[in-house]
Amino acid sequence: MKLLVIQVAALSHELWQKHAKADFWKKLNSKNIKTVFPALTCPVQASFRTGLPPAQHGMIANGFLDRKLRKTFFWEQSSSLYDGKRIWEKFRRNGGTVGQICWQQSIGRDSDLVLSPAPIHKHHGGMIQSFYSEPDGLYSALCRKTGQDFNLRSYWGPFTSIDSTRWISSAASELLVSDEATDVLLVYLPHMDYGLQKFGPDSATVPDTFRQTENEIEKLFVSAKLAGYEVLIFGDYAITQAQQPIFPNRILWDAGFFVERNVGGRRYPDLYASRAFAMVDHQIAHIYINDKSDISAVAELFDDVKGVLRILTRNEINNERCGDIIMEAAAGSWFSYKWWDRQSEAPDYATHVDIHNKPGFDPCELFMSLWPPMSISQDDSRIRGTHGSSYLPEHDVFCGTTFAMESKLASILDASAMVGAMLEK
Repeated sequence: MKLLVIQVAALSHELWQKHAKADFWKKLNSKNIKTVFPALTCPVQASFRTGLPPAQHGMIANGFLDRKLRKTFFWEQSSSLYDGKRIWEKFRRNGGTVGQICWQQSIGRDSDLVLSPAPIHKHHGGMIQSFYSEPDGLYSALCRKTGQDFNLRSYWGPFTSIDSTRWISSAASELLVSDEATDVLLVYLPHMDYGLQKFGPDSATVPDTFRQTENEIEKLFVSAKLAGYEVLIFGDYAITQAQQPIFPNRILWDAGFFVERNVGGRRYPDLYASRAFAMVDHQIAHIYINDKSDISAVAELFDDVKGVLRILTRNEINNERCGDIIMEAAAGSWFSYKWWDRQSEAPDYATHVDIHNKPGFDPCELFMSLWPPMSISQDDSRIRGTHGSSYLPEHDVFCGTTFAMESKLASILDASAMVGAMLEK
């Protein structure tokens, strides 16, 4: 069997209904399906590859707090970070091959081909652009064939553009017809995520953003069919309107639970001394609490906070990486990681693209600030789109296949089970 799986960031069913124009969509069996909760990149991708919900595979957000190290880890790439049997394990044992391009947590021994951004950060500032490539040399070969190098700055940050998605689709198209082609190939196309977060799902920029992404999906679709591949296309989450940021760490600091260190006039978190800390990711906040007797008191702090939809206990998701309290933001709201009030007090990393040192996701990295020059904005009011929830019909995502789709298929977990069953035949 030969199968191309295309995961398209932010491809909600509603967005597809409004903007899909290309003829290739008509060649797909399509429907709306439910995503997982939380509806974030890493949980969704781990769920598709295992057929398990986040509570079981352990990717409870795009990051987690190591309770022993008292340190957050965001966007780490080891495939051992999520648990569960991969849906292709038997397929590989029987001689099938599997590749992944720009999927999170893909680096390891559970697939045969991996391409993933892997920059080297220099000690005195700056970055060496690089790609993790298995087999070695594949990235360089694809750059020569496509006539393009991958630019990380177009993949995340204030200079994001269609260029990163265009490189991914071009490289994958070349790969599908090469000697290195795998039987199953998973490809991630990120472009729609950027514009929808920056300008919102109802922005006048959305039709053009969709058209650009659609062109790259079509390129992959055509290449796959020429190479004899079946195709599955699905969205991971729906981006909805964002108007109101919520600052849980400020609330925890005011109540004496969150502790900080003043270093050179800047306020850094002290997670060793903090009794409670909120690790936030879009519309989800995991609150880690040292003393379990504080759980009720911490939960009460958020009972009447505008924008908080619901407060869950760890038992309701039941994974050791989860916070002791998990909060979900209401429609129109999202969680900001910030705990300081004045820009002059911000930690040094606040004004930089720094996805690994910030102890929470920061969508403001998509915007530049006028001052200081070439710095990242700290203005949360600029964010117009967010995601993480999955309970409303508007959160449904698109799913389309070139092969017969099971009538009972209703979720990403069902899509995963369907592909797993196909690979075991």
